[in-house]
Amino acid sequence: MLDRTQPPVFQPIRHVAVAQTQSLALGNGLRLHWLNAGEQPVIRLEYIFTAGTWYEPQRGVSYFTAKMLPEGTRRRSASEISEFVDQFGSFLEVNQTAERINLTVYTLAKHLPALLPLMEEVLHEAAFPEHELDNLKNITRQNLRVNLQKNAYVAQHRFREVVFGENHPYGKHNREEDIAAVGHDTLAAFYQHAVVGHAFDLVVSGEVSGETLRLLETHLERFAVSQPALPRPERHPETAATQMERIERIGSVQSSVRVGKRLVQPDGQPFTRRSPDYFRLVVFNEILGGYFGSRLMKNIREEKGYTYGVFSSLGTFRQEGFLVIGSDVKKEFANQTLDEIRKEIKALCTEPVPADELDTVKNYLLGAFAGSVTTPFSLADHFKTIYFDGLDYGFFDRYVAAIANTTTEELLETGQQYFGNDNLTEVVVG
Repeated sequence: MLDRTQPPVFQPIRHVAVAQTQSLALGNGLRLHWLNAGEQPVIRLEYIFTAGTWYEPQRGVSYFTAKMLPEGTRRRSASEISEFVDQFGSFLEVNQTAERINLTVYTLAKHLPALLPLMEEVLHEAAFPEHELDNLKNITRQNLRVNLQKNAYVAQHRFREVVFGENHPYGKHNREEDIAAVGHDTLAAFYQHAVVGHAFDLVVSGEVSGETLRLLETHLERFAVSQPALPRPERHPETAATQMERIERIGSVQSSVRVGKRLVQPDGQPFTRRSPDYFRLVVFNEILGGYFGSRLMKNIREEKGYTYGVFSSLGTFRQEGFLVIGSDVKKEFANQTLDEIRKEIKALCTEPVPADELDTVKNYLLGAFAGSVTTPFSLADHFKTIYFDGLDYGFFDRYVAAIANTTTEELLETGQQYFGNDNLTEVVVG
């Protein structure tokens, strides 16, 4: 008989099997990537263009170009496109980042023959109608005004501006004057420059049958590709004039705190997922403030009672990396919170992490990773992470091995290399 009063024997994770995406290069320069997983006939299609903020000629152009793609073509209005997608119980969304524009469709496999011609139309014949653009600009402007009243929003954006520079793709964000300056002709020109006729990647995940693959190959072969993806221009972070900034807001009872820095390897190169120290910094960040049992949570929330929550996050872009610590605290506790953050960072750089604490974090990280590779869409997201960062599937094996084998001595060395000089950027809003 099974004794349910006893927990199962604990087994440390030493290997995580990750289902791999397959890829095919077509004759016209497009690449099709597919992951056949899942038990439901649900498909996610992602059309991914190298056309993010990094490549735009002026602020906001990439964002508005992306958002306007489904807002009308030469043959259909925005409402007609929306109604057409809705009738199949499907969903269309657009995302834009510093690197890319993603046009994503969620649908049942049986509806692909009807939806694929619409995707061709959107990607070939977007019209950027003036009235839809005006509506989008008004909505974006109103959302911005609302967000600018939130201390956390201002602190997060200002932190990135200080760390990378106000005009760097990883630091800049849209302002009201940028929204006003965006016009139909500029968007149409960028659309022709970065989307129409350019190579892109199509990532499909879900229950992908042989019939679906043949349909997608035929679909992609109809795209006339005349140019490769846009070349990446050189853009370097700008050194901030100050590393400490206070933005006072009269009447605010809380302050949003952001502390961190741009990460640079010991050899002077930018920190990315490709860096040798990446896995060690993942563990370092998790101990510091990456999960609910972290040192920052125990100190600033549980012991001091300054906040309901505090976090630290390791951010990695294609070209750069950074660490940021954030919290919302009572205004009178802002300086004490900054002191405690510095204290916890210094402790990780000078004092060995106890074995039981390190084992807990290792097991947490490996368990979280194992739980993140259980659905077709999350598996496809993992593929995109390594594919666009120039890595291969061996990255995940290295991740598991490196996390499991990280030592206290390695964490001390890593902390001293990246945080030993205490040159942190601080932004406080409130």
